[in-house]
Amino acid sequence: MYSKIALSIGGSDSGGGAGIQADLRTFMALKVHGCSVITCITAQNSIEVRCVESVEQNTLLNQLDTLFADFDIDALKTGMLLNERIINDTASKLNTYSITKIIDPVMVTRTGSKLLEDSAINAYKKLLLPIADLVTPNIYEANLLSGLEIRSEEDIENSARNIIGLGAKAVLIKGGGLKDMKGKDFFLDINGRKEWLFNNFINTENTHGSGCTLSAAICGFKAQGFDMIDSIQKAKSFVEKSLENSYKVGSGPGPLGHH
Repeated sequence: MYSKIALSIGGSDSGGGAGIQADLRTFMALKVHGCSVITCITAQNSIEVRCVESVEQNTLLNQLDTLFADFDIDALKTGMLLNERIINDTASKLNTYSITKIIDPVMVTRTGSKLLEDSAINAYKKLLLPIADLVTPNIYEANLLSGLEIRSEEDIENSARNIIGLGAKAVLIKGGGLKDMKGKDFFLDINGRKEWLFNNFINTENTHGSGCTLSAAICGFKAQGFDMIDSIQKAKSFVEKSLENSYKVGSGPGPLGHH
């Protein structure tokens, strides 16, 4: 128990529903020791993000160096990286780590709200996708990364091919942003393996942090030694159960109940 170590590199959600907080709750539920590198601090609750402030370069890099100097980290994931400077600094370090890297390109929420600066999109493409073992975009993020407007299953498959073409070893496009794609995700890897993955759609408004939880669960299962597709399938089941246990705090969408 807790013999494996997973790392989350992302933003702090002061409301506790998403970001680093959701990732650490996920790791603990999977009985994996969780470490964190904070890239930015948000002031948010269930209905608004009032402000976002990035950490200084020295703080970011020292967090990474300090962790890897002492811990044998088995897998890592990235979340909210906010701007080009943070992406550049993070990628420069990730290039030196020979462990599984799950890149969750936190760019746009499922409701269409942007979570990074425009100049950062190209940095994602050039610096992070080529070192990613798996990229986990939602529909809106896949649009930005692939340059395609996704409206159908065929568009999703074409978008995945474009993202693989940018250097990622594998991609999982989450279909929940389309009305008819709830519970359906598409996987494609560099070897041409493709698969539509299904799980039950849980009808709840309390979905805050579901994307973070999915990528963190994939990271956690990879840290335990499962292969990529098994990790994804196990993570999807974990998210389904966590949505069943979701709850409401505040006036807006609540978080998942990480079981």
